[in-house]
Amino acid sequence: MRARRVFIAGHTGMVGSALKRFLSQDPDIIILKQDRSELDLMDSSAVIDYLSMNNVDEVYIAAARVGGILANKEFSAEFIYENLSIQNNLIHGSHLANINKLLFLGSSCIYPKFSQQPISEESLLQGKLEETNEAYAIAKIAGIKMCESYNRQYGRDYRSVMPTNLYGPYDNFHSEYSHVIPALIRKFHEAKLSSKQEVVIWGTGKAKREFLHVDDMASGCVHLMNLDLTQLQTKGYFHNSHINIGTGNDIEIINLAKLISDIVGYEGEIELDLSKPDGTPRKVLNTSLVNGLGWESTINIQDGIRSTYQWFLLNQKQYRGK
Repeated sequence: MRARRVFIAGHTGMVGSALKRFLSQDPDIIILKQDRSELDLMDSSAVIDYLSMNNVDEVYIAAARVGGILANKEFSAEFIYENLSIQNNLIHGSHLANINKLLFLGSSCIYPKFSQQPISEESLLQGKLEETNEAYAIAKIAGIKMCESYNRQYGRDYRSVMPTNLYGPYDNFHSEYSHVIPALIRKFHEAKLSSKQEVVIWGTGKAKREFLHVDDMASGCVHLMNLDLTQLQTKGYFHNSHINIGTGNDIEIINLAKLISDIVGYEGEIELDLSKPDGTPRKVLNTSLVNGLGWESTINIQDGIRSTYQWFLLNQKQYRGK
């Protein structure tokens, strides 16, 4: 039996890198990857040609334009256009290349702002989205429905996974456009170096979030991709159309800030900027479906943040001036 040829779209990013690390452990898999300079995922003809000519067996869509609240607010046009373009080209291109297995990675921001907690897969499209990342969320919802439509119309096996908030190696630690964990790691680290007396965080600190280490996400994605289709169907997968991946636990942002402060070794004060938004009040995923399919997270948030900070210390030069 020949080795499976797996294409990871977005292999240099945080999510794609984790998938590459995990899949590389399997000697029966050949990982295919192309840098942005070699393959423009927004070029539909180039994507179709690549997928058609490389005998691809499976596709993981980890490529996306991502960012925190500020990035989503300032670049909403780019967020919806680029994400729709990338996923449309890869999903439709896979179909044209007769690739039957694909995993589309979305985000927990697809769910309504005031979803019942913990959020189940059935909550999709049941209410108004969080305004700060609406454009990104709509693109990801379109990706779920696109996979669902190709499954229904063409008999494809295109699976959709919705991870909770991710963090870990190769995250974006940009000073303005990063997500909360990398933003706080950098902020507390720089405050420690400069002996700053206080660090300001956005909002009331009472918003609650769930966080999943990206290596846990990778193991969950591969676990779900490798399950037989009948196993998924018996759990109602095609009724739900997508599967949540998370820890099932959340933490208040103020407590997250204190945890990161302790890990970094910052000894100053934490101040709250009440003029800034909290975003969704609480967001934790219902993971009963993925747990019922045999997967659970294994990396606790303390260990995950500690290892992420160590990675940042080794790679922080690339973020100077950003």
